[in-house]
Amino acid sequence: MRTPMRTRLLALACAGFVLATATAPAALAVTNNAVTNDVATIGNRGSIVSADLLGRFSAEQVRAHLTEAKFPVPARAQGADLYAVVYRTVAVDGTPTTASGVVALPQRSRKGLWTVVYEHGTLATKDDAGSVSDGDGRTTPLMFAAAGFAGVAPDYLGLGKGPGFHPYMDAASEASASADLLRAARELAGREGRTLSGDVLVTGFSQGGHAAMALSKELRGDPATRLRGVAPIAGPYDVKDAELPALLDDRLDPHSATFYLAYWTVSMNRLHGLYGSPSEVFRDPGVEKLFDGGHSFEEIVAGLPASPRDLVTAAYLERLAKPSGTLLRALEANDATCAGWRPGVRVKLFAARSDGDVAFTNSESCLRDLRASGVKASLTDVGDVDHRTSAYRALPKVLDWFTALR
Repeated sequence: MRTPMRTRLLALACAGFVLATATAPAALAVTNNAVTNDVATIGNRGSIVSADLLGRFSAEQVRAHLTEAKFPVPARAQGADLYAVVYRTVAVDGTPTTASGVVALPQRSRKGLWTVVYEHGTLATKDDAGSVSDGDGRTTPLMFAAAGFAGVAPDYLGLGKGPGFHPYMDAASEASASADLLRAARELAGREGRTLSGDVLVTGFSQGGHAAMALSKELRGDPATRLRGVAPIAGPYDVKDAELPALLDDRLDPHSATFYLAYWTVSMNRLHGLYGSPSEVFRDPGVEKLFDGGHSFEEIVAGLPASPRDLVTAAYLERLAKPSGTLLRALEANDATCAGWRPGVRVKLFAARSDGDVAFTNSESCLRDLRASGVKASLTDVGDVDHRTSAYRALPKVLDWFTALR
């Protein structure tokens, strides 16, 4: 039987923007047809280690799947080929590693393809990522491929088929892992008789909104790409001055806030050294072990208390309210994805004012930063809806805008 907390969290994006959900339609059954399995020594960033064909889907199959998943169906939808790709990239310390993701290629459109990158929401379990399991990490790139784009969806470091821990909410590795999958997608497209134009559009939901902004900022300096538009949805762009104040003021759902705070704290400790022992921040030090990538979502939820105040010590709550030192540096390192842009690319932000997971003020803060840099940016409030529904509301608008830009 599901507990109230389990039922509540299942409706959230804490386990990703799960629109395809638990049972995959027959059309998306994995075939494990290997295109290549080059396991040579890690070398060039973005080069392919392996690319497994997950399936070739007709236009009818794609339309049926998108309809079942409650995704928008593109006009004149076409069939698509879906691949799980493992590629070379760099770890957070700059050393060579591998990561994985999904690439979807349209069957009818073959030359000069624009690429859409989709950045997924929060996942804490390796096997929930798109290269391994059905969910938005497969359905979203499939949707864009059906519209004639090359669809690309990174797993990020440490998720899917990538080794090690996932550096949750680390802007630098979100950007580097995503940029390197773009390079792998170009290689894969060439092998499969398609060509990518170098024109790139970027979107993402929840954590993926943050990752979308991090990637887009990096792509502005990439001579191999032409960034054409960015459309993040409900991202936590400003943890210090938007998300944490909302959490501490009890303006967020306590169950999701507990999940996010626990995951963020464990990740930032691995990256920045926030504490020496988990007992310094967690009332139950065992919480740290839940975020090793191997625990299922059910196991993580069962191990968490009902609210942030039951999760962490009073001393850590005080640190969060007035961050300084290492904690402040960790926040500042990852809260700058909307700042310091150069004008020239349009950004459309989408969010819901009543979102109880990611405070709407995150998007307002991002909008201010972008406009301060001279970027033509807008913010669309998609209505009085929850976090997950904000993605349902925004995604058709993103698809329409990207199609019009092309």
